[in-house]
Amino acid sequence: MATILERGIIGSWRSAGCCETPARALQSILPTRNVAYANSGAEVIPQARDPSRTVQSFYNQSAIDIAAAKPSVRLTPTTILYSGKSPDGSHLLRSAQYLHKELPVRIAHRIAGFRSLPFIVGCNPTILAVHELYTRTFYLLTDFPPITDFEAESRYSETVQQVLDDHKDVVTQLAAGFKECRKHIKQEELVKTFLDRTLTSRLGMRMLAEHHIALRKDRPQHVGIINTQMRPKDVIEKWAEFVRQVSLHKYGKAPAVRYNGHVNCSFPYIQLPLDYIIPELLKNAFRATVEYHSDSPESSLPPVTITVANNDVDFIIRISDRGGGISHEHLGQITQYHFSTAGYHEGQYDGGLLGNMMSQPTEGPGGGPMHGFGFGLPTSLAYAEYLGGSLTIETLQGIGTDVYLRLRHIDGKYESFRI
Repeated sequence: MATILERGIIGSWRSAGCCETPARALQSILPTRNVAYANSGAEVIPQARDPSRTVQSFYNQSAIDIAAAKPSVRLTPTTILYSGKSPDGSHLLRSAQYLHKELPVRIAHRIAGFRSLPFIVGCNPTILAVHELYTRTFYLLTDFPPITDFEAESRYSETVQQVLDDHKDVVTQLAAGFKECRKHIKQEELVKTFLDRTLTSRLGMRMLAEHHIALRKDRPQHVGIINTQMRPKDVIEKWAEFVRQVSLHKYGKAPAVRYNGHVNCSFPYIQLPLDYIIPELLKNAFRATVEYHSDSPESSLPPVTITVANNDVDFIIRISDRGGGISHEHLGQITQYHFSTAGYHEGQYDGGLLGNMMSQPTEGPGGGPMHGFGFGLPTSLAYAEYLGGSLTIETLQGIGTDVYLRLRHIDGKYESFRI
């Protein structure tokens, strides 16, 4: 059944004949939100918002427009790392107050991005559902009163956790939605820009929100989400075992993994984005190896070799496989959204590795196939660049592929990225 928003769009579109974006259709049929009380001087009591009101006032919302016009205030990981914890807990109040101001601005920026999509893309029901989710989230956060004490901070933390839970499948939904309307997309670069900004903005908001939640817990060698002694090899080993189980479930065999380089190095870093990028790169290496050597028993499969290099400025993870390399025909397309050498069919979801950035090894090997919507590699590239690093691919056709993930340290000695 079509949502209120979809019916409104379709009705307006038919009466108007055509329009460039869903916003123009809706502006003529939806009432503006009543904001007359804003200057009345009366105390405003925040109330739970009816979801239908959110949808009905989808585009004519002055609050969203005002927030979208504000710049975001991005923090460096160094600032987060050295802000630490205060004995009186005041760091929790400061963190919550920052999120209270910042998250609505960033969400409003993304709502503006959805509004700018071509009409035929913005009308897709799956993409509309994500658009509606962002709008409901905006009002959920802006309706929350100012945070002045620990009781309010505790309630706000529960709200932030709710937002994290509500948005956990956004990557899967966007992948499915853009796949469904791919044939209607004429401006590939426009969509790429939208996806890059939406996915990296989501990563940034998730890191900030997860950091605040983590500050409320005592965890050894951690300041919020920052692991002060992160060992890249430990992260890689965790995901290598997960991908191995996925490969065994899918193919009945999996290559071994070998490590070399600075395998014992450790340093402060945020593990959360690595929990998306690393399994995606490993998945590609495992699948290429097994499929290229499909007639070989597991004992004869060439290993996937992982090299860790660490220096004062950055660290590098190289993943090398002997899976036959990437063909000349496909090489220029592998970082494009929706490109997958494995292909895809209707209804296929890759929930085990691609669908949820926060997937955990405990989800098991049956969580999804070894390939999906073709979102994994371009998203990993966007994340790496957002983190101030790079993701480069070198391939030898007929031999194999080397993937280099290079990321800057966050200890403050050199310029880093902003979240």
